[in-house]
Amino acid sequence: MSLSSRLYSLASPKLCALPHNSPSFSLKYPSTLTRSLGFGSQSLRASLSFSTRATVMGDVTDAGMDAVQRRLMFEDECILVDENDRVVGHDTKYNCHLMEKIESENLLHRAFSVFLFNSKYELLLQQRSATKVTFPLVWTNTCCSHPLYRESELIDENALGARNAAQRKLLDELGIPAEDVPVDQFIPLGRMLYKAPSDGKWGEHELDYLLFIVRDVNVNPNPDEVADVKYVNRDELKELLRKADAGEEGLKLSPWFRLVVDNFLFKWWDHVEKGTLLEAADMKTIHKLA
Repeated sequence: MSLSSRLYSLASPKLCALPHNSPSFSLKYPSTLTRSLGFGSQSLRASLSFSTRATVMGDVTDAGMDAVQRRLMFEDECILVDENDRVVGHDTKYNCHLMEKIESENLLHRAFSVFLFNSKYELLLQQRSATKVTFPLVWTNTCCSHPLYRESELIDENALGARNAAQRKLLDELGIPAEDVPVDQFIPLGRMLYKAPSDGKWGEHELDYLLFIVRDVNVNPNPDEVADVKYVNRDELKELLRKADAGEEGLKLSPWFRLVVDNFLFKWWDHVEKGTLLEAADMKTIHKLA
């Protein structure tokens, strides 16, 4: 848990009363707060002040953001990595998706993309909800999100951290219970690094773990995350690609999904059908695609 999260769990700051048109405000924490955490240095207070200002300013600036998405943007701490996938720190989901910070600070964070196939070897797709901050209403693979900066999702061995995160988010987004998608059934096939702007403000810069799983599951989408779902076979996916390329029906695909489709998906689909996915796995290479 981040320092700011620990503080918020112990006490809430008090907003000092100022005229409604004042250009600034101040926040006061109870005097017992830093003592209870065992801290008291001036540098810590400065860090707290900066963290609090950043969060509140974000809330003000993005007041029109959906409440659920805003909460996730400030509570979720993504794992920052270098281009060799070594952990170098952590930051809020909000900061990790600001193009200004991506470009100026080269912020790169870990992500995962799940490709879930049923026993008929059809791929489950989702359409992202209209309230998503990045790439709303685009069609994409089964589930795309981030391992968080927590012990269970920082485990590098056999991509266990990413697999734990995938199981968590399949429940959050699609209502798929953990017992339907056991962690040991996810097969990590590869990693790719890409950058993609969503609009003038938001974008992605991710080192993405590509996880495949073949399971029959019950799906109960969370409307805060998912607008629609559908299973597709190869031919149906090719028709979606054609429509997206032609701009028909306003259909759009996420950039990370399109990169996987164009570089890996159909040859990996062969391995899905043959039951030989492990033969396709290459977790040593980081494919730099965009």
